[in-house]
Order: sequence, then structure tokens, then C-alpha cells
Amino acid sequence: MRSTTTTVEEYINELPENRKEPIIRIRKMISQNLPSGFTETMNYGMIGYVVSHKIYPEGYHADPKQPLPFISVASQKNHISIYHMGMYVDKGTYDWFMDKYLEDYGKKPDMGKSCIRFRKSEDIPYELIGELATKFTPDDWIKIYQENIKQ
Repeated sequence: MRSTTTTVEEYINELPENRKEPIIRIRKMISQNLPSGFTETMNYGMIGYVVSHKIYPEGYHADPKQPLPFISVASQKNHISIYHMGMYVDKGTYDWFMDKYLEDYGKKPDMGKSCIRFRKSEDIPYELIGELATKFTPDDWIKIYQENIKQ
């Protein structure tokens, strides 16, 4: 379910009622905890937190016209997804999240390498998402991105 809206507000307004509040809460946790230097935008049809061209002029290797993506939030057909690129390339961050989620919630999260899926809004660990958002500064992310992805 890729949105064609151009602003985060439009994206939220077009969501089904049962998705608005969870997306707003996730957005708030990320915004309150993300280190300065990331920019909130609509990116690939999702709410995106990116490193702008102003900070990283090279942009995203797959499409240099796009800013460097870091975290994305989306309402999909059957779930809400959070994509955290840092977990994709940094095993320590991935392992920390998996361990912390298991410790706090008694089960493994439904996730792929960078995608965390929540089928029920009551399963969303808002505080943990906020903590996850603190793990990388834009400079950290650029360095890891250049070492691990942009080859």
C-alpha cells in the first residue's frame, strides 16, 4: 500500500481510523528521540526519516535524487511497518532490538532484516521504538552506510 501523498499530514489523514493513532504515536516517539540532523519527509510512499542532500549530497545509491533513507513508517494492508536501515547493516543494533523486545514482551518480534511488522496496534512497543531511534546520528548512519551498503 504505497501512498502518493506528498506530505506527512496528508498521509496520516488518508489512513483508516484504526491506523491513525498508532502511526501518530510512532511518529511522535521517533521525532522526540531521533538525533538532530535527520529530516522527516514522505519517501517512497511512506513517512521517512532521512539524511538530506544538504548533509549528504550523494543521496541514496539506488536513486541519487533521493535523500539517504534511515527510518520509514508505513501502514500496510495487514500491518504497520517500521523500517530501520541501521538494523539492516549493524548486527549489534539488530541483536539489541531482538533481545530487548524478547525481554520486554516475552516473544520475538515479527520482522525481516530491517522491517518490524505489527499486526495489532496493542503490540507496538512505542518506548522501545523511541529508544531504537536514538541509536544512530546522521554521521554514524552515513559512515555505516558507506562502509556496508554503498560499495
